[in-house]
Amino acid sequence: MAPSKRTEPAAPAALPAPSYPAIEGFVERASSADVEGAFASLSGPLAELKGPRAAQGKKVEAALARTQELLAHLVEVKERLEAERKGKRR
Repeated sequence: MAPSKRTEPAAPAALPAPSYPAIEGFVERASSADVEGAFASLSGPLAELKGPRAAQGKKVEAALARTQELLAHLVEVKERLEAERKGKRR
């Protein structure tokens, strides 16, 4: 039986630099109302598309809805973390 080789555990990787600094900046400054407002003007024109572009409009509308959901979640988490941080200071 051959002796087993021990491998050293890998060192934790450093966090990568933000890939999307514009999104990171928006999330840092935005509130939940800002996220809703940013997407409110987009859904109306997409719903009005007719003909062959209507199918594309529905796909874009679904993608925008998911993006809005994710951004709202990020803002909510940021707000919760800030509230917890303020609560610990008192």
